[in-house]
Amino acid sequence: MTSNGPDVRPLDPADEAVRTAVEDGFTTAVAELARLVRIPSVSWDGFDRSHVAATADAVADAVRSLELFDEVRVAQAAGPDGAPGQPAVIARRPARNGRPTVLLYAHHDVQPPGDPDLWDSSPFEPTVRGDRLYGRGASDDKAGVETHLAALRALTAAVGPDPDLGIALFLEGEEEFGSRSFPALLREHRDLLAADVIVVADSDNVSTSVPALTVSLRGNATFKLTVSTLEHAVHSGMFGGAAPDAMLAAVKLLATLWNDDGTVAVPGLETYRGTDALPYPQEEFAAEAGLLPGVQPIAGGDLNAQRWFAPAITVTGIDAPSVLNASNTLLPSVRLRVSVRVAPGQAASDAYRAVEAHLRSSAPFGARIEIDDVDLGDPFLVDTSGWAFEEVATALSDGWGNPVVHQGVGGSIPFIAELVRAFPDAQVLVTGVEDPDTRAHSPNESQHLGVLRRAILSEALLLARLERRG
Repeated sequence: MTSNGPDVRPLDPADEAVRTAVEDGFTTAVAELARLVRIPSVSWDGFDRSHVAATADAVADAVRSLELFDEVRVAQAAGPDGAPGQPAVIARRPARNGRPTVLLYAHHDVQPPGDPDLWDSSPFEPTVRGDRLYGRGASDDKAGVETHLAALRALTAAVGPDPDLGIALFLEGEEEFGSRSFPALLREHRDLLAADVIVVADSDNVSTSVPALTVSLRGNATFKLTVSTLEHAVHSGMFGGAAPDAMLAAVKLLATLWNDDGTVAVPGLETYRGTDALPYPQEEFAAEAGLLPGVQPIAGGDLNAQRWFAPAITVTGIDAPSVLNASNTLLPSVRLRVSVRVAPGQAASDAYRAVEAHLRSSAPFGARIEIDDVDLGDPFLVDTSGWAFEEVATALSDGWGNPVVHQGVGGSIPFIAELVRAFPDAQVLVTGVEDPDTRAHSPNESQHLGVLRRAILSEALLLARLERRG
Protein backbone atom coordinates (compact mmCIF):
# COMPACT_ATOMS: atom_id res chain seq x y z
CA MET A 1 0.00 0.00 0.00
CA THR A 2 1.16 3.53 -0.64
CA SER A 3 1.38 6.44 1.76
CA ASN A 4 -0.98 9.38 1.67
CA GLY A 5 0.58 11.22 4.60
CA PRO A 6 3.60 13.36 5.44
CA ASP A 7 7.12 11.99 5.44
CA VAL A 8 8.67 11.05 8.77
CA ARG A 9 10.83 13.78 10.29
CA PRO A 10 13.11 14.09 13.36
CA LEU A 11 11.35 15.07 16.58
CA ASP A 12 12.16 18.42 18.20
CA PRO A 13 13.17 18.58 21.90
CA ALA A 14 9.64 19.28 23.10
CA ASP A 15 8.40 16.18 21.30
CA GLU A 16 11.25 14.10 22.72
CA ALA A 17 9.95 14.99 26.19
CA VAL A 18 6.59 13.52 25.15
CA ARG A 19 8.27 10.35 23.88
CA THR A 20 10.12 9.95 27.18
CA ALA A 21 6.88 10.38 29.13
CA VAL A 22 5.13 7.74 27.01
CA GLU A 23 7.98 5.27 27.52
CA ASP A 24 8.08 5.92 31.27
CA GLY A 25 4.34 5.31 31.58
CA PHE A 26 3.92 2.37 29.21
CA THR A 27 4.15 -0.41 31.79
CA THR A 28 1.46 1.35 33.81
CA ALA A 29 -0.70 1.66 30.68
CA VAL A 30 -0.50 -2.07 29.89
CA ALA A 31 -1.33 -2.99 33.49
CA GLU A 32 -4.32 -0.63 33.48
CA LEU A 33 -5.57 -2.07 30.20
CA ALA A 34 -5.30 -5.57 31.64
CA ARG A 35 -7.41 -4.57 34.64
CA LEU A 36 -10.12 -3.26 32.32
CA VAL A 37 -10.07 -6.43 30.21
CA ARG A 38 -10.80 -8.52 33.32
CA ILE A 39 -14.23 -6.88 33.63
CA PRO A 40 -16.68 -8.69 31.27
CA SER A 41 -18.45 -5.51 30.15
CA VAL A 42 -20.70 -6.99 27.46
CA SER A 43 -23.38 -4.41 26.68
CA TRP A 44 -25.82 -6.69 24.82
CA ASP A 45 -29.25 -7.56 26.18
CA GLY A 46 -29.17 -10.73 28.23
CA PHE A 47 -25.79 -10.00 29.83
CA ASP A 48 -25.19 -8.68 33.33
CA ARG A 49 -25.37 -4.88 33.17
CA SER A 50 -23.44 -4.55 36.42
CA HIS A 51 -20.23 -5.43 34.58
CA VAL A 52 -20.59 -2.47 32.22
CA ALA A 53 -21.28 -0.27 35.24
CA ALA A 54 -18.17 -1.64 36.93
CA THR A 55 -16.04 -0.78 33.91
CA ALA A 56 -17.51 2.71 33.79
CA ASP A 57 -16.64 3.20 37.46
CA ALA A 58 -13.10 1.90 36.91
CA VAL A 59 -12.60 4.21 33.94
CA ALA A 60 -14.04 7.18 35.83
CA ASP A 61 -11.63 6.52 38.71
CA ALA A 62 -8.74 6.46 36.24
CA VAL A 63 -9.91 9.74 34.70
CA ARG A 64 -10.19 11.40 38.12
CA SER A 65 -6.68 10.24 39.00
CA LEU A 66 -5.35 12.34 36.12
CA GLU A 67 -6.35 15.49 38.08
CA LEU A 68 -6.97 17.26 34.78
CA PHE A 69 -10.73 17.70 34.64
CA ASP A 70 -13.07 20.14 36.31
CA GLU A 71 -15.88 17.61 36.12
CA VAL A 72 -16.08 13.84 35.66
CA ARG A 73 -19.50 12.18 35.30
CA VAL A 74 -20.77 8.64 34.91
CA ALA A 75 -23.89 9.34 32.87
CA GLN A 76 -26.78 7.34 31.43
CA ALA A 77 -29.62 8.25 29.09
CA ALA A 78 -32.63 6.48 27.62
CA GLY A 79 -32.64 4.94 24.17
CA PRO A 80 -35.37 5.51 21.58
CA ASP A 81 -37.56 2.85 23.20
CA GLY A 82 -37.27 4.49 26.62
CA ALA A 83 -35.08 1.73 28.04
CA PRO A 84 -32.08 2.95 30.04
CA GLY A 85 -28.78 2.93 28.18
CA GLN A 86 -25.42 1.80 29.47
CA PRO A 87 -23.21 4.20 31.46
CA ALA A 88 -20.69 6.48 29.75
CA VAL A 89 -17.85 8.44 31.33
CA ILE A 90 -17.92 12.14 30.44
CA ALA A 91 -15.32 14.71 31.52
CA ARG A 92 -14.22 18.23 30.57
CA ARG A 93 -11.60 20.89 31.25
CA PRO A 94 -12.08 24.28 29.56
CA ALA A 95 -9.63 25.74 27.07
CA ARG A 96 -7.63 28.84 27.97
CA ASN A 97 -5.56 31.42 26.12
CA GLY A 98 -6.94 30.69 22.68
CA ARG A 99 -6.25 26.97 22.67
CA PRO A 100 -8.68 24.60 20.90
CA THR A 101 -10.79 21.97 22.66
CA VAL A 102 -10.29 18.30 21.77
CA LEU A 103 -12.93 15.64 22.43
CA LEU A 104 -11.44 12.15 22.87
CA TYR A 105 -13.83 9.27 22.21
CA ALA A 106 -13.54 5.52 22.83
CA HIS A 107 -15.85 2.85 24.29
CA HIS A 108 -15.42 0.56 27.27
CA ASP A 109 -18.08 -2.04 26.43
CA VAL A 110 -17.26 -5.21 24.51
CA GLN A 111 -18.78 -7.90 22.31
CA PRO A 112 -19.90 -11.22 23.79
CA PRO A 113 -16.98 -13.66 24.02
CA GLY A 114 -18.66 -16.41 22.01
CA ASP A 115 -17.66 -20.05 22.38
CA PRO A 116 -14.98 -20.23 25.11
CA ASP A 117 -13.60 -23.40 23.55
CA LEU A 118 -12.41 -21.37 20.57
CA TRP A 119 -10.18 -19.21 22.78
CA ASP A 120 -6.60 -20.22 23.52
CA SER A 121 -6.89 -18.48 26.90
CA SER A 122 -9.86 -17.28 28.93
CA PRO A 123 -11.55 -14.32 27.17
CA PHE A 124 -11.59 -12.17 30.31
CA GLU A 125 -8.21 -13.17 31.68
CA PRO A 126 -5.71 -10.87 29.94
CA THR A 127 -2.80 -12.95 28.71
CA VAL A 128 0.42 -11.82 27.06
CA ARG A 129 1.78 -14.14 24.39
CA GLY A 130 4.65 -12.79 22.38
CA ASP A 131 4.02 -9.12 21.64
CA ARG A 132 0.22 -9.30 21.99
CA LEU A 133 -2.19 -8.97 24.92
CA TYR A 134 -5.13 -11.38 24.45
CA GLY A 135 -8.65 -10.92 25.80
CA ARG A 136 -12.10 -9.71 24.81
CA GLY A 137 -11.91 -5.94 24.47
CA ALA A 138 -8.12 -5.90 24.75
CA SER A 139 -8.17 -4.01 21.49
CA ASP A 140 -11.79 -3.11 20.63
CA ASP A 141 -11.97 -0.76 22.33
CA LYS A 142 -10.47 -0.78 25.79
CA ALA A 143 -7.13 -0.16 24.10
CA GLY A 144 -8.71 3.01 22.71
CA VAL A 145 -9.74 4.03 26.22
CA GLU A 146 -6.22 3.33 27.46
CA THR A 147 -4.68 5.27 24.59
CA HIS A 148 -6.53 8.37 25.76
CA LEU A 149 -5.67 7.84 29.42
CA ALA A 150 -1.98 7.19 28.76
CA ALA A 151 -1.67 10.04 26.24
CA LEU A 152 -3.13 12.47 28.78
CA ARG A 153 -0.68 11.25 31.44
CA ALA A 154 2.19 11.76 29.01
CA LEU A 155 0.89 15.23 28.11
CA THR A 156 0.92 16.44 31.70
CA ALA A 157 4.29 14.81 32.38
CA ALA A 158 5.80 16.57 29.36
CA VAL A 159 4.15 20.02 29.45
CA GLY A 160 2.99 20.37 33.05
CA PRO A 161 -0.09 19.49 35.13
CA ASP A 162 -2.27 22.41 34.01
CA PRO A 163 -2.22 22.79 30.22
CA ASP A 164 -4.21 25.45 28.40
CA LEU A 165 -5.60 22.92 25.93
CA GLY A 166 -9.30 22.24 26.31
CA ILE A 167 -10.02 18.52 26.69
CA ALA A 168 -13.28 16.59 26.80
CA LEU A 169 -13.74 12.84 27.19
CA PHE A 170 -16.60 10.66 26.01
CA LEU A 171 -15.97 7.03 26.92
CA GLU A 172 -19.13 5.24 25.88
CA GLY A 173 -20.66 2.07 27.32
CA GLU A 174 -22.83 0.64 24.53
CA GLU A 175 -21.09 1.10 21.19
CA GLU A 176 -21.11 -2.66 20.61
CA PHE A 177 -24.88 -2.68 21.09
CA GLY A 178 -25.63 0.08 18.60
CA SER A 179 -25.05 3.26 20.66
CA ARG A 180 -28.79 3.51 21.14
CA SER A 181 -28.66 6.12 23.90
CA PHE A 182 -25.86 8.06 22.19
CA PRO A 183 -28.06 10.84 20.73
CA ALA A 184 -29.70 11.42 24.12
CA LEU A 185 -26.30 11.58 25.84
CA LEU A 186 -25.20 14.18 23.29
CA ARG A 187 -28.30 16.27 23.89
CA GLU A 188 -28.12 16.08 27.68
CA HIS A 189 -24.37 16.76 27.97
CA ARG A 190 -23.76 18.89 24.91
CA ASP A 191 -21.98 21.68 26.81
CA LEU A 192 -19.47 19.21 28.26
CA LEU A 193 -18.80 17.52 24.92
CA ALA A 194 -18.60 20.49 22.49
CA ALA A 195 -15.19 20.63 20.80
CA ASP A 196 -13.22 21.99 17.87
CA VAL A 197 -11.58 18.61 17.14
CA ILE A 198 -12.95 15.11 17.81
CA VAL A 199 -10.57 12.14 17.94
CA VAL A 200 -12.29 8.75 17.64
CA ALA A 201 -9.89 5.95 18.65
CA ASP A 202 -11.91 2.99 17.36
CA SER A 203 -10.53 1.99 13.98
CA ASP A 204 -7.59 0.00 12.64
CA ASN A 205 -4.20 0.36 10.97
CA VAL A 206 -2.62 -1.01 7.82
CA SER A 207 -0.22 -3.24 9.76
CA THR A 208 1.65 -3.35 13.05
CA SER A 209 4.20 -0.92 11.59
CA VAL A 210 2.17 1.35 9.27
CA PRO A 211 -0.46 3.72 10.75
CA ALA A 212 -3.74 4.65 9.11
CA LEU A 213 -6.25 7.44 9.22
CA THR A 214 -9.76 6.27 8.42
CA VAL A 215 -11.42 8.56 5.87
CA SER A 216 -14.58 6.57 5.07
CA LEU A 217 -16.84 4.18 6.96
CA ARG A 218 -19.72 2.03 5.83
CA GLY A 219 -23.00 2.36 7.69
CA ASN A 220 -25.16 -0.46 8.97
CA ALA A 221 -28.74 -1.68 9.03
CA THR A 222 -29.30 -4.69 11.27
CA PHE A 223 -32.56 -6.41 12.09
CA LYS A 224 -34.15 -9.67 13.17
CA LEU A 225 -36.04 -11.61 10.51
CA THR A 226 -38.62 -14.30 11.27
CA VAL A 227 -39.77 -16.63 8.49
CA SER A 228 -42.89 -18.71 9.27
CA THR A 229 -44.79 -21.27 7.23
CA LEU A 230 -46.64 -23.56 9.69
CA GLU A 231 -48.84 -23.12 12.74
CA HIS A 232 -46.86 -25.82 14.56
CA ALA A 233 -44.17 -28.43 13.94
CA VAL A 234 -45.24 -31.61 12.11
CA HIS A 235 -43.64 -34.98 11.37
CA SER A 236 -41.11 -34.66 8.55
CA GLY A 237 -41.87 -38.13 7.24
CA MET A 238 -45.62 -37.59 7.14
CA PHE A 239 -45.56 -34.07 5.65
CA GLY A 240 -42.06 -33.54 4.25
CA GLY A 241 -41.94 -32.95 0.51
CA ALA A 242 -45.41 -31.41 0.47
CA ALA A 243 -45.55 -28.88 3.30
CA PRO A 244 -42.89 -26.16 3.05
CA ASP A 245 -41.03 -25.90 6.35
CA ALA A 246 -39.67 -22.58 7.57
CA MET A 247 -36.04 -23.57 7.08
CA LEU A 248 -36.67 -24.34 3.41
CA ALA A 249 -38.42 -20.99 2.97
CA ALA A 250 -35.70 -19.13 4.85
CA VAL A 251 -32.88 -20.70 2.84
CA LYS A 252 -34.59 -19.95 -0.45
CA LEU A 253 -35.36 -16.39 0.66
CA LEU A 254 -31.81 -15.73 1.84
CA ALA A 255 -30.41 -17.04 -1.44
CA THR A 256 -32.15 -14.18 -3.26
CA LEU A 257 -29.98 -11.63 -1.43
CA TRP A 258 -26.81 -12.53 -3.38
CA ASN A 259 -25.77 -13.12 -6.96
CA ASP A 260 -24.04 -16.36 -7.88
CA ASP A 261 -20.62 -14.70 -7.42
CA GLY A 262 -21.50 -13.61 -3.85
CA THR A 263 -22.12 -9.92 -4.58
CA VAL A 264 -25.28 -8.30 -3.26
CA ALA A 265 -28.34 -8.71 -5.50
CA VAL A 266 -30.82 -6.39 -3.73
CA PRO A 267 -32.09 -3.56 -5.97
CA GLY A 268 -31.57 -0.15 -4.42
CA LEU A 269 -28.36 -0.87 -2.49
CA GLU A 270 -25.74 1.55 -3.79
CA THR A 271 -21.96 1.38 -4.24
CA TYR A 272 -19.81 4.45 -3.54
CA ARG A 273 -17.89 5.67 -6.60
CA GLY A 274 -16.14 8.71 -5.18
CA THR A 275 -12.53 7.55 -4.76
CA ASP A 276 -10.04 4.80 -5.52
CA ALA A 277 -9.15 2.17 -2.94
CA LEU A 278 -5.63 1.15 -2.02
CA PRO A 279 -4.56 -2.14 -3.63
CA TYR A 280 -4.99 -5.30 -1.57
CA PRO A 281 -3.15 -8.32 -3.03
CA GLN A 282 -5.31 -11.43 -3.01
CA GLU A 283 -2.67 -13.51 -1.21
CA GLU A 284 -2.39 -10.92 1.57
CA PHE A 285 -6.16 -10.71 1.83
CA ALA A 286 -6.53 -14.49 2.04
CA ALA A 287 -3.97 -14.71 4.84
CA GLU A 288 -5.42 -11.84 6.89
CA ALA A 289 -9.04 -12.94 6.40
CA GLY A 290 -8.17 -16.53 7.28
CA LEU A 291 -9.53 -18.07 4.07
CA LEU A 292 -9.19 -21.84 4.04
CA PRO A 293 -6.99 -23.31 1.27
CA GLY A 294 -8.86 -23.24 -2.02
CA VAL A 295 -11.52 -20.75 -0.86
CA GLN A 296 -11.82 -17.78 -3.22
CA PRO A 297 -12.86 -14.21 -2.33
CA ILE A 298 -16.26 -12.93 -3.36
CA ALA A 299 -16.08 -11.73 -6.96
CA GLY A 300 -16.78 -8.18 -7.98
CA GLY A 301 -13.51 -6.28 -8.36
CA ASP A 302 -10.88 -4.71 -6.14
CA LEU A 303 -10.93 -6.28 -2.67
CA ASN A 304 -10.53 -3.05 -0.71
CA ALA A 305 -13.18 -1.37 -2.86
CA GLN A 306 -15.52 -4.24 -2.00
CA ARG A 307 -14.73 -3.90 1.73
CA TRP A 308 -14.90 -0.14 1.91
CA PHE A 309 -17.28 1.16 -0.75
CA ALA A 310 -19.75 -1.62 -1.65
CA PRO A 311 -22.77 -2.88 0.31
CA ALA A 312 -22.65 -6.27 2.00
CA ILE A 313 -25.23 -8.54 3.64
CA THR A 314 -24.36 -11.12 6.28
CA VAL A 315 -26.55 -13.48 8.29
CA THR A 316 -24.90 -13.28 11.72
CA GLY A 317 -27.21 -15.57 13.68
CA ILE A 318 -29.92 -18.22 13.33
CA ASP A 319 -32.30 -19.49 16.01
CA ALA A 320 -33.04 -23.09 15.07
CA PRO A 321 -32.71 -26.44 16.83
CA SER A 322 -29.12 -27.52 17.30
CA VAL A 323 -27.88 -30.71 15.64
CA LEU A 324 -27.84 -32.34 19.07
CA ASN A 325 -31.51 -31.48 19.68
CA ALA A 326 -32.79 -32.00 16.14
CA SER A 327 -35.94 -34.07 15.78
CA ASN A 328 -37.70 -35.37 12.66
CA THR A 329 -40.03 -32.42 12.34
CA LEU A 330 -40.69 -29.60 9.93
CA LEU A 331 -39.89 -26.27 11.60
CA PRO A 332 -42.79 -23.80 11.77
CA SER A 333 -40.55 -20.70 12.18
CA VAL A 334 -36.92 -19.70 11.83
CA ARG A 335 -35.49 -16.50 13.33
CA LEU A 336 -32.37 -14.85 11.92
CA ARG A 337 -30.24 -11.78 12.54
CA VAL A 338 -29.28 -9.96 9.35
CA SER A 339 -26.52 -7.35 9.08
CA VAL A 340 -26.39 -4.97 6.11
CA ARG A 341 -23.30 -2.82 5.57
CA VAL A 342 -24.25 0.40 3.79
CA ALA A 343 -21.90 2.09 1.32
CA PRO A 344 -20.80 5.69 1.96
CA GLY A 345 -23.16 8.11 0.32
CA GLN A 346 -26.37 6.17 0.97
CA ALA A 347 -28.59 6.77 4.00
CA ALA A 348 -28.96 3.70 6.19
CA SER A 349 -32.73 4.18 6.21
CA ASP A 350 -32.85 4.02 2.40
CA ALA A 351 -30.72 0.87 2.37
CA TYR A 352 -32.94 -0.78 4.99
CA ARG A 353 -36.10 0.03 3.04
CA ALA A 354 -34.58 -1.54 -0.08
CA VAL A 355 -33.72 -4.76 1.76
CA GLU A 356 -37.09 -4.88 3.52
CA ALA A 357 -38.97 -4.46 0.23
CA HIS A 358 -36.88 -7.16 -1.39
CA LEU A 359 -37.48 -9.66 1.43
CA ARG A 360 -41.23 -9.07 1.52
CA SER A 361 -41.56 -9.39 -2.25
CA SER A 362 -39.35 -12.48 -2.50
CA ALA A 363 -40.80 -14.72 0.21
CA PRO A 364 -41.27 -18.24 -1.26
CA PHE A 365 -44.42 -20.36 -0.78
CA GLY A 366 -46.25 -17.32 0.59
CA ALA A 367 -44.19 -17.52 3.79
CA ARG A 368 -44.96 -14.99 6.49
CA ILE A 369 -42.19 -12.42 6.99
CA GLU A 370 -41.74 -10.46 10.22
CA ILE A 371 -38.99 -7.90 10.82
CA ASP A 372 -38.20 -6.27 14.16
CA ASP A 373 -35.37 -4.87 16.31
CA VAL A 374 -34.19 -2.63 13.49
CA ASP A 375 -30.98 -0.69 14.19
CA LEU A 376 -29.64 1.90 11.72
CA GLY A 377 -26.34 3.76 11.49
CA ASP A 378 -25.36 6.08 8.66
CA PRO A 379 -22.02 5.81 6.82
CA PHE A 380 -19.45 8.57 7.05
CA LEU A 381 -16.91 10.38 4.88
CA VAL A 382 -14.16 12.36 6.65
CA ASP A 383 -13.36 15.92 5.54
CA THR A 384 -9.62 15.75 4.93
CA SER A 385 -9.15 19.45 4.19
CA GLY A 386 -8.96 20.82 7.74
CA TRP A 387 -5.90 21.89 9.74
CA ALA A 388 -6.54 19.23 12.38
CA PHE A 389 -6.37 16.45 9.79
CA GLU A 390 -2.90 17.65 8.81
CA GLU A 391 -1.88 17.77 12.48
CA VAL A 392 -3.01 14.24 13.24
CA ALA A 393 -1.48 12.87 10.03
CA THR A 394 1.89 14.37 11.00
CA ALA A 395 1.60 13.12 14.59
CA LEU A 396 0.83 9.59 13.42
CA SER A 397 3.73 9.57 10.96
CA ASP A 398 6.09 10.85 13.65
CA GLY A 399 4.78 8.54 16.35
CA TRP A 400 4.96 5.41 14.21
CA GLY A 401 8.13 6.22 12.28
CA ASN A 402 6.31 5.51 9.01
CA PRO A 403 4.15 7.73 6.78
CA VAL A 404 0.44 7.45 7.49
CA VAL A 405 -1.96 5.84 5.01
CA HIS A 406 -5.49 7.10 4.33
CA GLN A 407 -7.92 4.20 4.20
CA GLY A 408 -11.58 3.31 4.16
CA VAL A 409 -13.00 0.83 6.64
CA GLY A 410 -15.71 -1.69 5.98
CA GLY A 411 -16.94 -1.70 9.56
CA SER A 412 -19.40 0.80 10.95
CA ILE A 413 -19.08 3.46 13.63
CA PRO A 414 -22.63 4.82 13.44
CA PHE A 415 -22.32 7.37 16.22
CA ILE A 416 -19.87 9.46 14.14
CA ALA A 417 -22.78 10.70 12.04
CA GLU A 418 -24.49 11.68 15.30
CA LEU A 419 -21.38 13.60 16.38
CA VAL A 420 -21.34 15.48 13.08
CA ARG A 421 -25.02 16.39 13.46
CA ALA A 422 -24.44 17.62 17.01
CA PHE A 423 -21.16 19.46 16.29
CA PRO A 424 -21.20 20.36 12.58
CA ASP A 425 -18.18 22.68 12.84
CA ALA A 426 -15.91 20.17 14.58
CA GLN A 427 -13.20 18.31 12.67
CA VAL A 428 -13.57 14.54 13.13
CA LEU A 429 -10.40 12.42 13.10
CA VAL A 430 -10.68 8.62 13.13
CA THR A 431 -7.61 6.83 14.46
CA GLY A 432 -7.20 3.30 15.77
CA VAL A 433 -5.33 0.73 17.80
CA GLU A 434 -6.15 -2.38 15.76
CA ASP A 435 -4.16 -4.20 13.08
CA PRO A 436 -5.08 -6.96 10.60
CA ASP A 437 -4.48 -9.72 13.18
CA THR A 438 -6.41 -8.11 16.05
CA ARG A 439 -9.47 -10.33 15.43
CA ALA A 440 -11.88 -7.89 17.03
CA HIS A 441 -15.30 -9.49 17.76
CA SER A 442 -13.73 -12.92 17.22
CA PRO A 443 -12.13 -15.53 19.47
CA ASN A 444 -8.55 -14.72 20.48
CA GLU A 445 -8.96 -10.96 20.12
CA SER A 446 -5.67 -9.27 20.94
CA GLN A 447 -3.86 -5.96 21.12
CA HIS A 448 -0.39 -5.67 19.63
CA LEU A 449 1.62 -3.91 22.34
CA GLY A 450 3.90 -2.16 19.86
CA VAL A 451 0.84 -0.69 18.15
CA LEU A 452 -0.51 0.42 21.53
CA ARG A 453 2.77 2.18 22.35
CA ARG A 454 2.81 3.96 18.98
CA ALA A 455 -0.86 4.93 19.24
CA ILE A 456 -0.27 6.49 22.67
CA LEU A 457 2.81 8.36 21.44
CA SER A 458 1.01 9.69 18.36
CA GLU A 459 -1.95 10.96 20.36
CA ALA A 460 0.30 12.48 23.01
CA LEU A 461 2.28 14.27 20.28
CA LEU A 462 -0.97 15.58 18.79
CA LEU A 463 -2.16 16.91 22.15
CA ALA A 464 1.18 18.49 22.99
CA ARG A 465 1.35 20.21 19.62
CA LEU A 466 -2.19 21.53 19.97
CA GLU A 467 -1.19 22.82 23.39
CA ARG A 468 1.63 24.77 21.70
CA ARG A 469 -0.53 25.81 18.76
CA GLY A 470 -2.23 28.77 20.43
